Amino acid sequence: MIYFLQQALNALQLGSIYALIALGYTMVYGILTMINFAHGDFFMVGAFICFVVVTFLQLPFLPALILSMAGVTILGVIVERIAYKPLRQAPRVSAIITALGVGIFLENFTLALNPYPKHIPALIANLNWTFGGLTISSLQCTIVVLSVVLMIVLHLIVKYTKVGMAMRAISWDKNVVPLMGVPVNTVISITFAIGSGLGGAAGMMYGMAYPVIDPYMGIMVGWKAFISAVVGGIGNIRGAMVGGYILGATEIMVAAFFPSTYRDFVAFSLLIVLLIFRPYGIFGKPRIQKV
Repeated sequence: MIYFLQQALNALQLGSIYALIALGYTMVYGILTMINFAHGDFFMVGAFICFVVVTFLQLPFLPALILSMAGVTILGVIVERIAYKPLRQAPRVSAIITALGVGIFLENFTLALNPYPKHIPALIANLNWTFGGLTISSLQCTIVVLSVVLMIVLHLIVKYTKVGMAMRAISWDKNVVPLMGVPVNTVISITFAIGSGLGGAAGMMYGMAYPVIDPYMGIMVGWKAFISAVVGGIGNIRGAMVGGYILGATEIMVAAFFPSTYRDFVAFSLLIVLLIFRPYGIFGKPRIQKV
C-alpha cells in the first residue's frame, strides 16, 4: 500500500507537468481549431531559459520562474504573429506543416547554440519528510502546488475576465465576434501568450524534477501532453488538466508494476482505445458545423 501511495505521488508530479503543457495545446485549438505542434519545443525552450538564468545570472527560484515564463511567452507571441497569423485562411494542413517546421527550427537552433545535454542546478533545498514509510519531498510539493496555482489562475482568467469572455466567444463563433468589436487578433495573441507561458513554467519544473535537459526533450513530452489534451477532450481546459493527470498516473503505474519499456506503448494505446469509444475525449463535445 505504501509503495502504491509513493507511486501515486510521483504520478501527481508528472501529471501536473503534462497538464500544464496540455493546456497550451487545448487553448490554441479552442480558439483556432489548430494543433500547435511546436508547443513541445516551447516547453524545451522554457527549460533552457531556466538553465541560463540560474547558471549564468545566479537567480533564485521565483525570478527564474518569471523569466522562463516571460521568455517563452514572448516566443509564443512572435511565432503566432510571424508563422501562424498569415495562414489562418489557408488549408489546415499548411498550418500543421508550419507548426512542425517551427518546432524543428527551435530544436536545431537550440542544438546549434548548445549541442550537449545540460544539468539545471538545484533551485530549492530538496527536503524529504517521511510519514509511516511514505516519503514526500519539497520538490514534489513545489511542482504540484505551483501547477495547481497556475491552473486556478488560468481558470479565473478564462471564467471571470473580459479577455476570458472574448476567448470563449471566439471559440464559439470567431466569424461573428469581430462584428461585436472584439479585437480578435489581440485575443489570439493573448491566448498564445498564456499557453506558451504555461509551457515555459512546465519546462522549468520538468528541469527541476529531471535535471538533465537537451534540445530534443520537447518531442516526446510534447506528444504525450498532446495525448493528454485529446484524452481529456481537446479544446476543453478542464479536460486538459484531467487528461494530464490520467496520463501521468498511467505512465508511473505501468513503470512501477511492469517493465518500463511498456510505458510508452500503454500511453499511446490509451489514446487509441479512448478515441474508439469516446472520439471527442472525456469532456469533449462535437463542434456544431454551421452551414
